[in-house]
Amino acid sequence: MQDAKQIIETAHALADAARAAILPHFRAPGLDAENKLSEGFDPVTVADRAAERAMRAILATERPHDTIIGEEFGRKDGTSGLSWVLDPIDGTRGFMSGTPTWGVLIAVSDASGPIFGMIDQPYIGERFWGGLGQSEMTGPQGPRDLKTRAARPLSEAVLFTTFPEVGSEAERLGFQSVEKQVKLTRYGMDCYGYALVATGQIDLVIEAGLQSYDIQAPIGVVEAAGGVVTDWQGNPVHEGGRVVAAANPQIHAEALAYLSQAPEG
Repeated sequence: MQDAKQIIETAHALADAARAAILPHFRAPGLDAENKLSEGFDPVTVADRAAERAMRAILATERPHDTIIGEEFGRKDGTSGLSWVLDPIDGTRGFMSGTPTWGVLIAVSDASGPIFGMIDQPYIGERFWGGLGQSEMTGPQGPRDLKTRAARPLSEAVLFTTFPEVGSEAERLGFQSVEKQVKLTRYGMDCYGYALVATGQIDLVIEAGLQSYDIQAPIGVVEAAGGVVTDWQGNPVHEGGRVVAAANPQIHAEALAYLSQAPEG
């Protein structure tokens, strides 16, 4: 792509701006969270909104013809055929609780899905990105390339998910059908679990009920590092829903053999 360099530079600028907007609010006394739902709990904070505004302001200058799809401020249509898909804080529950595994998600997509993704963790200072010829991270230990784990049996796998209940009853049972097979299961990582797949630390992330802005950036990062991200039937999942992210095609196929049996609903 002719403007790949400029897209990547813009993504880093967005992540830098989001960091600056968010960090003053992290673990700040008296941080309030507004519930966006009349039933259930879907929190948003001043930090979420400030970060998305900061990213949109950069795009208005640097990429004015691109579409923007953001969790907090919706869709702004463009004419270029490219879309920036933004989640200013993926894991607001973790953010408001003071845990450091939330992140800023930035994806660039065309009609076929994500072509570039970035996962940024401002507090830890780690950033993971992939697509358009790159697959890299940087953090306290310095820069390095991203590469997923080599194939291993499902019985030796490490599995992550954000919530133990996963989604509906059918989805919980589908998740548990894989969980029973693996070596270790961990909970509560939000987008950071996908970064750990890309760095070669773990084998699987399984989730349900995701939106496009939850998953497009992780798709870009994980697939550029050698992994596979689909729905539970093996289909494209960039619009959200039931997600399985795997370190390699072999363990993806093993997990899918169980997940694909989960009923709809």
